[in-house]
Amino acid sequence: MSRISFVLLLSCLLSLTASRPALPPTPAVSQEATRTLRRHVLAEAAWALQQAPVTVTSSTSPRSAGGPHDFFSEGDYWWPDPKDPGGPYVQRDGLTNPDNFTAHRLAMIRFSRVVGALASAYKITGDEKYVRHALQHLRAWFLEPATLMNPSLLYAQAIKGRFTGRGIGIIDTIQLMEVAQGVLVMQGAKSFFPNDLAGIKNWFAQYLTWLTTHPYGQDEMNAPNNHGTCWVMQVASFARLTGNQELLRFCRERYQTVLLPTQMAANGSFPQELKRTKPYGYSLFNLDAMTMICQILSDKTQNLWTYETADGRSIRRGIEYLYPFIADKKTWPLPPDVMYWNDWPVAQPALVLGAAQFGNAAWLHTWQGLNHDPQVPEVVRNLPVRNPLIWLE
Repeated sequence: MSRISFVLLLSCLLSLTASRPALPPTPAVSQEATRTLRRHVLAEAAWALQQAPVTVTSSTSPRSAGGPHDFFSEGDYWWPDPKDPGGPYVQRDGLTNPDNFTAHRLAMIRFSRVVGALASAYKITGDEKYVRHALQHLRAWFLEPATLMNPSLLYAQAIKGRFTGRGIGIIDTIQLMEVAQGVLVMQGAKSFFPNDLAGIKNWFAQYLTWLTTHPYGQDEMNAPNNHGTCWVMQVASFARLTGNQELLRFCRERYQTVLLPTQMAANGSFPQELKRTKPYGYSLFNLDAMTMICQILSDKTQNLWTYETADGRSIRRGIEYLYPFIADKKTWPLPPDVMYWNDWPVAQPALVLGAAQFGNAAWLHTWQGLNHDPQVPEVVRNLPVRNPLIWLE
């Protein structure tokens, strides 16, 4: 199909579907996304097939208050105090301390990359070799006593001299979302044995209990910015994997009654993110997270993609607000971010998933032309959805 024909097809789809209460991803967008990513997906999967599992037990930090099976990370923007080098760290918002312990975070990102690539390749080809290899990593992280990660996050984003862990660290496990989604994509394969599936779902069920009952989880749920968004996004993702209908209902209600009306301004912007030292990157991040909430939680009876508050705030308005600044960053009205300004935008999932729902050819075309394989660690960390094919159902 030529690009001109494709644009015309999408325009027709937009006019035909505008009045429907619930829109499935259009076949045209799904097919075009597969065409765009096929070569990259298969190359990533070839790399993933060569990787052995690396879990939290592969590295330790003397600054961690936890054990070998506990995930540990340190607050990104906290530094030694020049006035008291041996004392508690001090904050420098937006500026990442390169000497912090990041091995567990990098291992989890690698895990997400491996499973996301293998699940994407399986979805394209149906070849169960990808499922068999993914299971080696899934077992290591969730099932094998010697290497598994504890289903809790007591020691994430610690701050030397201040906290051994914080609720804010829960954002680190957004990297498990594509792991959970990859399991959903692959669980019907003959190679995915029932006992493995049950064990993996049990791990996520335990983690959900911790996320929703521990004070850290409750603090993060109530965060008024992207952290609160990402709590809902994670809980929704893991609840869908485990079939927890009560939590799915709770997350839908929280998006409608808390996230959308309190975080989005009437024009579609996110004021809490705009006041940060990296407003552009944080705005992209929060938009992607809200988009994923709509993708995960929408079903035949409740479509968050089309939900609007009484004054018209909606995910569509959010995408429409940021899209011009993604298409042409030079038009961004605020000062550049203090770090990583030159590294954004990349292939933001809000564009391709939004295009699938609303038949917007411009969003899809812009997404196709952006970087689908970012290498900057901070960008990768803030782009938990890097395999959109497994989300286009």
